[in-house]
Amino acid sequence: MSDDQSRIDQMWYDWFVTDAFQSENGWGSSCAGFPATRAASFAARRSRASAAGSSAPFSEKNGPGLNPRFCNYCDDFANKHRGGHEVEMSMLFADVRGSTALSERMSPTEFSRLINRFFVEASGAIIREDGLLEKLAGDAVAAFWGSGIAGPNYVSRTIRAAQDIQKIMREQNIPVGVGVHAGVAYFGAMGSEDGLVNISAIGDEVNLAARLASKAAAGEIILSERALAKAGMDGNALEARRLELKGISEPVPVRVMRG
Repeated sequence: MSDDQSRIDQMWYDWFVTDAFQSENGWGSSCAGFPATRAASFAARRSRASAAGSSAPFSEKNGPGLNPRFCNYCDDFANKHRGGHEVEMSMLFADVRGSTALSERMSPTEFSRLINRFFVEASGAIIREDGLLEKLAGDAVAAFWGSGIAGPNYVSRTIRAAQDIQKIMREQNIPVGVGVHAGVAYFGAMGSEDGLVNISAIGDEVNLAARLASKAAAGEIILSERALAKAGMDGNALEARRLELKGISEPVPVRVMRG
């Protein structure tokens, strides 16, 4: 691996896990991988936002879809610098239960409106807790949290987002199941040099989170034991289950929360 690639990968780690992009002292070192003109422009944006009293110095109204707090220049950096790093994160997957049956009872327009309400409300809950919205696809939402973006209580904030999603979906009468997990995954920008770039997380732990969500009935949040432990929560009052999951040889112990 080249020194340039190592530096790029380290920047992805610093951005997701540390406060390098939130502190004045860390700012200069975090910009080391940017060309000088872009770093200066990025720093100027930070200075203007800080002077205006913004709590999210890198956000702009036209920021990309991950989260309005995720700056345009970071998005530009991702388009030009493929790479990433293994990081500690929490993951949330949510999807509409029985969507096929729902679509059969509705016109295409009615069903599209229901799915859009789910996307809008779930995205809002995720962004309020400083999650990164990784995808909206079909009838499902996926998001990730790290300590560099959401702070040291990032796993607790993931669970709060899950609870908020279920509360809103109950009010909207939309059946949704949610899975929450925490672990190590590879996070970064992946894609071709001259084509589409996706900022995403991949790995076994991400797959496990998705499988937990697939086992959640409408109104349920399935939490891995690791997520509860990382959040510092006592799960003894929650229903305990052991799930048989595809690709995993042993049953996975989980707790079930109802939003």
